[in-house]
Amino acid sequence: MAPLTPTHSTALTQLSARSTLPFVSQVAIKVAYLALLWTQRSRTRNSLRTLPDSVLRDIGLTPHETRAECRKWFWRP
Repeated sequence: MAPLTPTHSTALTQLSARSTLPFVSQVAIKVAYLALLWTQRSRTRNSLRTLPDSVLRDIGLTPHETRAECRKWFWRP
């Protein structure tokens, strides 16, 4: 699955805002958006776990903050 891009997010947001879609379609769009979001969070946290301390310092994170972020479940922001 491709990473969540602004295009995916925008397209899903625009679709879900339409009032002409049937209820089932609106629910399906929201579920698809959550699946994309959760996949992106999971991949990002897995990548963060593998970064060396020098890179973490460059992006302004301490090892403690990194561990705390990586311990979060994929549904938690």
